Amino acid sequence: MRIVVYHAGQCDPKKCTALKLKRHGLIEIVRRTKLLPKGAIVLNPLAEKAFSPEDKARIERYGLSALDCSWEKAQKILISNLRIRKFSRCLPYLIAANPVNYGVPTKLSTAEALSAALYIAGFKDKAARLLSIFKWGSNFLKLNYQLLENYAGAKDSREILDTQNMFMRKLSDLE
Repeated sequence: MRIVVYHAGQCDPKKCTALKLKRHGLIEIVRRTKLLPKGAIVLNPLAEKAFSPEDKARIERYGLSALDCSWEKAQKILISNLRIRKFSRCLPYLIAANPVNYGVPTKLSTAEALSAALYIAGFKDKAARLLSIFKWGSNFLKLNYQLLENYAGAKDSREILDTQNMFMRKLSDLE
């Protein structure tokens, strides 16, 4: 399975999860969006469609990609690139376990985002492998276990959103 990350070089290289994944030979890094695989699912927090298990076949055939850049830069990339927008998917509600954003909802590192997508698509071993190179990696899967299991059991994007909304209602009832 091909995993390719567009890296804009905007982060601290010592803390960058995408660069560490590359050093361990787990992903490819590209510096131009044109080099992302055509037809691949692109993880994008600004996408209108939620990532779901129905994206599994596309990942197997074309690959999985992520944008490792600021949201502002991501917006510019997406506006100018219909090819990327067509298969962009946002991840549902998950909580970060990385040291920079620990406990912050939706502020996932690139490694966490890729791992979450793989888990939801049914590639649980591959998801765990990506995170295994980080001291905090297994904490992401533990922290989000029930959510990831529920999302992985969904049929499509609509069920993902229903699951997310149900969780959000439960969360607001606790407050």
